[in-house]
Amino acid sequence: MDKFGKSQPVTRVEDVRFLTGQGRYIDDIAPEGALHAFVFRSPVAHAAITGLDVAEARAAEGVHLVLTADDIAAQGVTEGMSFTTMKNRDGTQGASPRRPFLAEGRVRFVGEPIALVVAETLTQARDAAELIGFDYDELPVKLDLAPGGEPLFDSVPDNRAFDFGIGDEEATATALQASHRVVRLEVGDNRIIVNSMEPRGCFAEWDGGKVHLAFNGQGVWGMKDQLIRVFGLTAEQVRVTNPDVGGGFGMKGMPYPEYFSTVLASRMLGRPVRWMSDRTEAMLTDNAGRDLVTMAELGFDKDNRITAYRVHNLSNLGAYCSNFAQAIQSNLFARVLTGTYDIKTAWLRCEGIFTNTTQVDAYRGAGRPEAIYVLERVMDRAARELGIDPQELRRINFVKSFPYKTVTGETYDVGDFPRVLSRAARTADLDGFAARKAASQARGRLRGMGLCYYIESILGDPSEGVKVEFTEDGGAVIYVGTQSNGQGHETVFAQFLSDQTGIPADRIAVIQGDSDLIAKGGGTGGSRSVTTQTNVTLKAVAEMVTGFSEFLADQMGVEPGDVRFDDERFRAEGSNLTPTMLDVAQMAREAGRADLLLWEARDALPGRSYPNGCHVAEVEVDPETGHVVCDRYNVVDDFGNLINPMLAEGQVHGGVAQGIGQALVEHVVYDDQGQLLTATFMDYAMPRAGDMPLIGFETEPVPSTANPMGMKGCGEAGTVGALAAISNAMQDALWERGVKQVDMPFTPQRVWEMVKDVPIAAE
Repeated sequence: MDKFGKSQPVTRVEDVRFLTGQGRYIDDIAPEGALHAFVFRSPVAHAAITGLDVAEARAAEGVHLVLTADDIAAQGVTEGMSFTTMKNRDGTQGASPRRPFLAEGRVRFVGEPIALVVAETLTQARDAAELIGFDYDELPVKLDLAPGGEPLFDSVPDNRAFDFGIGDEEATATALQASHRVVRLEVGDNRIIVNSMEPRGCFAEWDGGKVHLAFNGQGVWGMKDQLIRVFGLTAEQVRVTNPDVGGGFGMKGMPYPEYFSTVLASRMLGRPVRWMSDRTEAMLTDNAGRDLVTMAELGFDKDNRITAYRVHNLSNLGAYCSNFAQAIQSNLFARVLTGTYDIKTAWLRCEGIFTNTTQVDAYRGAGRPEAIYVLERVMDRAARELGIDPQELRRINFVKSFPYKTVTGETYDVGDFPRVLSRAARTADLDGFAARKAASQARGRLRGMGLCYYIESILGDPSEGVKVEFTEDGGAVIYVGTQSNGQGHETVFAQFLSDQTGIPADRIAVIQGDSDLIAKGGGTGGSRSVTTQTNVTLKAVAEMVTGFSEFLADQMGVEPGDVRFDDERFRAEGSNLTPTMLDVAQMAREAGRADLLLWEARDALPGRSYPNGCHVAEVEVDPETGHVVCDRYNVVDDFGNLINPMLAEGQVHGGVAQGIGQALVEHVVYDDQGQLLTATFMDYAMPRAGDMPLIGFETEPVPSTANPMGMKGCGEAGTVGALAAISNAMQDALWERGVKQVDMPFTPQRVWEMVKDVPIAAE
């Protein structure tokens, strides 16, 4: 048996529950008799609040409470939302303006919470919200990505939240000036709305002085820490749970104001209170993703080797700092700034800008897709300007010796980028592209091929906890510190424990998302779940084997060191006893050894893993209508060792679909007054099955040395590679037509506008 998993494509066990309607989501499990909350939100993007009259709403039928910022203060709650800040280039800290749970004195984006109405029914709460008198004086709206404009905060007069830098600015400027050629490209990365299948929601209930908050997030311990901070509670007074979660993608990985207001309302009323977002509410208020513009410059010597790389991005934070927002396009962008290339000299400057729009935060990949998108776009442009094949330019510049420390401090432990690229070229049949292009031309279509070679840096807390309990019915329960929101954790963690212990997977239950059951966990985000959770599971199994061996030594009449476990049974020379893990647990139970029935462990990974791979896309464009079809898509990934290839492939397919969605159809639009014009599915396009090609997926593993399993996280990799692959294919399709600059999203109207004014002679 392979010590670190059998790498079998086991079908997800949780799917039966989900597909037959047996999932238990947040709106399914609210306590009976819970009151309903509805949030009264700002109808304007920027205004001073001159009046807020809630008297009539409070008197409305069924209403128990109308909560405002003044009421929160009267309850002694003075804290606001917390968030990370980055160091500026001058050594000062990034801006940290207060973000209240309910608006205080001013509203700064359409949809900002102003009051929470709690009533017997949701209809009553909605009707009462219509009775709220809201008076305001509108202020100029800031939407552009540049410092300046009407200040959103007195403490941030230029609306610049941070001005971050990493690398060597002076050396990079000198190296670029001395370069044989410098290639420059400005790259836009359009804003998306995450649109998880299940919108956000929560319920809160108090039992004496203890609060239970259930919400559909990506982990419970961060939220628990925030409730302790805001309400002045002890750890024992707070329980946070996550039930089944219908998609997260980073957007559900942080606290939101509604959760705190709901908790306070429940405490004030002495009743459970539930809140659930509707779809337009989600589109208005869920943290958005991407939304930045970047200028990139690559220097080359006469042999087409990169001499320097300079990047300057301007990113949209929205109206407030969200939880991780300042770190996304600065520190996390920097993690993979130089990608898979041997770049010795680089400089990254990042400016974060406040605007009167919804907050922007983590979305599948969080900074790494944005960085790889920029680098791979400018590499593609460089290949054109230098007159060299895109594959060859990459081969010349690939990192070839490991371990390799990048200019931003990452240490790539292993990799074989040329090998992966060669396999991708074969898998995608690049040699057959010319014939496919000719066939498209015969139909009046423009065909383009684009590739992206990406690398990921697996982020998040490297430590994790686990608990394994042997149950009276002859099975086992594994309690994990991560949180599934669609990845298949119930399957993969049971499968891994089964591989290591011989316990049949169908006798193992996976429990997650309850802060009362595990003392600490890191949640899910940054593709960390499987690597961290399996690592600590190995530690728990090792302790289990040691403890069981000591117990069995007496039964077998041998020394503890003579007992061996072969991943299925315990054995010792001279003894006929060959019990399984479950057998030993039953023996321990009968012997009154309860201490052997529950095992807890905590461990941390020694380093990050760096999944990488090559995406190759082909698109076909109708120049008469601007319609784009992604016709072919192939991926070859290096994920190291895999526990379950089927789940890994599913993760890649999902990530590619989100990348293709952003590239081809998703388009957030605000008008000049900050009103979101794409706030329903009538106006905001999501990728459908018909928009997706068949996605080829193969692996070329180079096992990681940063964890004992040799794994590399794969949850976000599909999105990291997809954006540039599609965009480079679009540039290839339109280049001969005379279009030298293409930017996402490639909606029919935008593509038609790119080609309509280009003379036919340019084709």
